[in-house]
Amino acid sequence: MTSNILIQCGFYLVVLLALAKPLGEFFARVLAGERTFLTPALGWLERLTYKASGVDPQREMCWTEYAVAALLFNFAGLLVLYALQRFQGFLPLNPADLGAVSADSSWNTAVSFATNTNWQGYGGESTMSYLTQMLGLAVQNFVSAATGIAVLAALIRGFARKQAGTIGNFWADLTRSTLYILLPLSLILALALVSQGVVQTFGPYVKAQTVEKVEYEEPRKGADDKPLMDKDGKPVMEKKTTQEQILPLGPAASQVAVKQLGTNGGGFFNVNSAHPFENATPLSNFLELLSILLIGGALCITFGRMVGDLRQGWAILAAMTIVFVGLIAVAVISEQSGNPILAQAGADAQASALSSGGNMEGKEVRFGIANSALWATATTAASNGSVNSMHDSFTPLGGLVPMWNMQLGEVIFGGVGSGLYGMLMFALIAVFIAGLMIGRTPEYLGKKIEAFEVKMASVAILLPPLVVLVGTAIAVLVEPGKAGVANPGAHGFSEILYGFSSAGNNNGSAFAGLGANSPFYNTALGFAMLFARYWLIVPVLAIAGSLAAKKTVAAGPGTLPTHGLLFIVLLIGTVLIVGALTFVPALALGPIVEHLQMLAAK
Repeated sequence: MTSNILIQCGFYLVVLLALAKPLGEFFARVLAGERTFLTPALGWLERLTYKASGVDPQREMCWTEYAVAALLFNFAGLLVLYALQRFQGFLPLNPADLGAVSADSSWNTAVSFATNTNWQGYGGESTMSYLTQMLGLAVQNFVSAATGIAVLAALIRGFARKQAGTIGNFWADLTRSTLYILLPLSLILALALVSQGVVQTFGPYVKAQTVEKVEYEEPRKGADDKPLMDKDGKPVMEKKTTQEQILPLGPAASQVAVKQLGTNGGGFFNVNSAHPFENATPLSNFLELLSILLIGGALCITFGRMVGDLRQGWAILAAMTIVFVGLIAVAVISEQSGNPILAQAGADAQASALSSGGNMEGKEVRFGIANSALWATATTAASNGSVNSMHDSFTPLGGLVPMWNMQLGEVIFGGVGSGLYGMLMFALIAVFIAGLMIGRTPEYLGKKIEAFEVKMASVAILLPPLVVLVGTAIAVLVEPGKAGVANPGAHGFSEILYGFSSAGNNNGSAFAGLGANSPFYNTALGFAMLFARYWLIVPVLAIAGSLAAKKTVAAGPGTLPTHGLLFIVLLIGTVLIVGALTFVPALALGPIVEHLQMLAAK
């Protein structure tokens, strides 16, 4: 690993951690309903929102009412987004005159964006109108992220409150998270991205002349404007040349900003953050990469501040960062090492140079290996899913890192809000294990962790692996599942496993060799995303309600301190062991065996 790589990765981590405390402190004040420096500018809008929607922000909810409000709100957003896609051909702001999105793709996309997954089986510039992108996708980028923050706020109140029957007001948490956290940060980032050349316009697509002629083939059409078929039933192809290229435009910068900050990840254009109109320069790449983990890291400090002990937040953040750094090292070293088959293949200097220069396949030269591997690790450590390189072209071990990141449950920073409440589920299991070791009821932040909390935490931890493994098993057994695989053997299995790992953990990235825009995958992955999001939210809120009703107990001689090194190690061990025991057998059939085949030059 070169000094240049160490400097880039080190600088990224230093800036990320330096911003965590001031932002985390600010978020804590927002979620507590306190006055901040933004209150004079946005307070009137918050009050107007409550008045227009008939919400009393002071009326608290029990956990069941909070859960119902969250589920109904998200379901309504899902329906609106589905309708926008189906009727976009009749709606304005559609300069490319794009028609209705198919029913199965509309279902998949609506579920994907409502659940903060942002899995995309379509090409943005060739499928979605400007209106659908803004009113549908960008709005869900805000409210799905705000839902995660709201659920986290409710769980934190469960730890902080004593013998209370309520955990906050969902509508107030949703509104404050959107107005005071996501909106201002998105505005700042969008302006910075526009300054770097990321497009933000309502203008129509434009035509450009290419320097050289491009040859391509397309089906020959008959008098009825339908493709002509040969005797084998295949389209008759004819060669054509052109020097014309269509450049898609649109209001991209505003959506890119919130897609990164809200750990959404859905690309305005098909190739996501590898597209120069979404990610134009090394500076825009750094800002987008920083924003992926920014709020997730800061919320750890918010947690510490709201429970009255900042050390608790720093301990969680330290556990996340340690695992993250280890995975960065594996990804960067694997990609920098390249493919030894290239060196073995030949005798020519070009092959040897390609091998020694690392694996540049599927990567943008303006970002290089280090920034591509760092992005792949960060985007899957968060439930973000944006990409600036082709994960499908990574080396086997390089591709294993983002896959396993997701399979750990998206808790290494994780999604906005959802990553931290997922990590807190592992923390409950960790203190439960510690309690078993000494034969006493475990405690966390002064609350006894009893059978109900352990059962609910187990459901939250074990449901995503169940969704991933069952979905993958079905896909490799049925013809529609196997039909989407572009590569045979171990890598083809990895493509399917990656797809369900992404959907089952609300990430959204893909091994793009999998043709997932089909009725089978659109439907199956849609249900995977639904289960992975809402079957976690409900047990998390149930735990919040249970903890809020408990009294606080004083720490005793047998209480495990949850702010020190021992707890950090125990928490990391719990996360890694659960991930290893659950997924290593499946990984052995995919990237691990593929790596062994690569070493054997097969």
